[in-house]
Amino acid sequence: MTVTLLPDYRPSDEEVFMNSAMTEYFRRKLLGWRSELLSESNETLQHLQQGGNQEPDITDRASIETERSFELRTRDRARKLINKIDDALERISNGTYGFCEETREPISLSRLEARPIATLNIEAQERHERMEKTHRDD
Repeated sequence: MTVTLLPDYRPSDEEVFMNSAMTEYFRRKLLGWRSELLSESNETLQHLQQGGNQEPDITDRASIETERSFELRTRDRARKLINKIDDALERISNGTYGFCEETREPISLSRLEARPIATLNIEAQERHERMEKTHRDD
């Protein structure tokens, strides 16, 4: 089933939660974000492959190595984010997207707009973070 969205469509609390238009909106948002990350990742990969020439100055070499290390960390973060986006797209496919994994309650639209890969509603996320902090302090 193909869903047509108006160009200015934005999900609202006035409509049925995760109806077909809302689901399609978030699917497109996730796919766009994924495409952007893949493009940036490819640019980083090309930039890293261009390297290899040794700078004679030790300071220049250190600077280049620092930059490469930063690019690799950024690329790893993007890879992890792409996996989370893929997981969110899978949740869209199986009808669980937008619902908290702990409580099964809807995740607020404002939270999904800000973080479309969210799997927990605010209350569950805060509980999770408190538990994490408690166990980290031990």
